[in-house]
Amino acid sequence: MDSRKEMLERHLKGRDIHDERVLEAMAAVDRELFVPEELQHRSYEDRPLPIGHSQTISQPYIVAYMAQALQLSKEDKVLEVGTGCGYNAAILAHLSHQVYSVEIVEWLAQLARKNLAKTDIDNVQTRFSDGYEGWPEQAPFDAIELTAAPAKIPQALKRQLKIGGRLLAPVGDQKQELKLVKRLGEDEFTEQTLLLVQFVPMTGQAQTE
Repeated sequence: MDSRKEMLERHLKGRDIHDERVLEAMAAVDRELFVPEELQHRSYEDRPLPIGHSQTISQPYIVAYMAQALQLSKEDKVLEVGTGCGYNAAILAHLSHQVYSVEIVEWLAQLARKNLAKTDIDNVQTRFSDGYEGWPEQAPFDAIELTAAPAKIPQALKRQLKIGGRLLAPVGDQKQELKLVKRLGEDEFTEQTLLLVQFVPMTGQAQTE
């Protein structure tokens, strides 16, 4: 059974997580609040844990890695596609000004709201809908993070980035790559592959593309 301190020292600092603000956020958010009661003794293990209905909470290292890759500031407005149990949104909330999070699975959207209500976090807004089209009325965003994998990054999401904004997404079917997209101009984007990952596939409209 790993402690929160062991998670920080061994699983995060002991690897390549060096951003102090990310480490502070990972220390501040109580992962036990987002894990089923019967698994809370395993909350700080560096692995995904089941939260019901074949869904999981992501491993701490991946959550921290993605937050670090986005290089968030306290002024940033962030879109998260795939709220899940709300843990990742809680981390993003500590690093940014406002988080808008979309979840396509209704019971997960409800679970995330309940979990976030247990915390003192008040800068996350969630809704139950298909995240393929993002959250147009709140665009543009400084950063967008996907926690489910589309076969390719939806153009609608890229278009909701501010100029200079960053989008991070796992992309692919069987073999997935974590890709970092930056918007340099109205129609100019760069794309960088960071590492191989394994996420659940993006559902809804993404399945029709």
